Amino acid sequence: MFVLVISGSDVSKIPGVSIAGSNPEVIPYTAPADADLLLWGKPHVIDAIPVDPQGHPTPAIITRAASCEAGFPIFIIRSGTYLPPVVPYIEMNANPGQDPQINQAVPEVEMLIEKSKSLGQILGKSSKKIVIAESLPGGTTTAYLVLKALGYNGMVSSASPINPIQLKDQIWANTAKRIGIKFGDLHGKPIDAIRELGDPMQATVFGMVTGIEDERDIILAGGTQMLAVAALLRQARYNKPLLVATTTYVVRDKYAHFLDLAKQIQVDIYSAPLDFSQSHFPGLADYEKGFVKEGVGAGGAVWYAEQLGVTPIRVIRKTEQLYQAMVEKS
Repeated sequence: MFVLVISGSDVSKIPGVSIAGSNPEVIPYTAPADADLLLWGKPHVIDAIPVDPQGHPTPAIITRAASCEAGFPIFIIRSGTYLPPVVPYIEMNANPGQDPQINQAVPEVEMLIEKSKSLGQILGKSSKKIVIAESLPGGTTTAYLVLKALGYNGMVSSASPINPIQLKDQIWANTAKRIGIKFGDLHGKPIDAIRELGDPMQATVFGMVTGIEDERDIILAGGTQMLAVAALLRQARYNKPLLVATTTYVVRDKYAHFLDLAKQIQVDIYSAPLDFSQSHFPGLADYEKGFVKEGVGAGGAVWYAEQLGVTPIRVIRKTEQLYQAMVEKS
């Protein structure tokens, strides 16, 4: 089963943090549009393909291609988006995360985790392999804050070729000052870390994983956002195997420390060997230049497809076909 958790955070509204939408007004539509595209093949909550300011398409198109080729089931969970998707979904009744520089990020964290545990127990009975993905604008920044608070040293990735590292460091400094903490002060306190610095997606995935039965294979589909979730689980003494599946674009991101963080957190990794260098579409070809990199579980979807006998080459070709069809209809 492929589970997509869509979420929101006021961190995405900080100028310069997120390029998930072409302007601030579009960002609230990004995650629900990803869910629509993934399940139904096109956005319905907004009449446009989610793109960044340079016109690069959402990685949901890659995940959609993998699901079309492999036929795996998809399950959408809404946990704190500003707007709901049009496709069917499970509602967690969560609020979007708040700006941790100003307020507690997820004040209802305990209740959200408990609800998510119950959901994990249900999902764990329906599939032996559970791939959990996310769509959350600004999520690499909240991941960075949580990792710093827990005591993990390393930079997260970014959807842009140029990672806004100084901005992320300033947000950390402002947030740490509000809480009254320094690097590593919340080591061993994962719930406090989510409450003060995290986002609803982290709480939801954390709860789901802890609720899933032992014999299930759990794959966290995403880049450094899912490393932060894995770190939270490890600090909660969750010692079962975890695989973080991402794309080669995140692994080779020169501004991020994905492999080093994965080693610190003690998780296995999978790097989807995507290659759009020969694409006729600039929006896809620019993935090779560091745009977008990951999201909507693209790397995990390729991993899942491979488990079901579908090669990455087939996923790449299907992505091209889907994008061409979307461009022609737009």
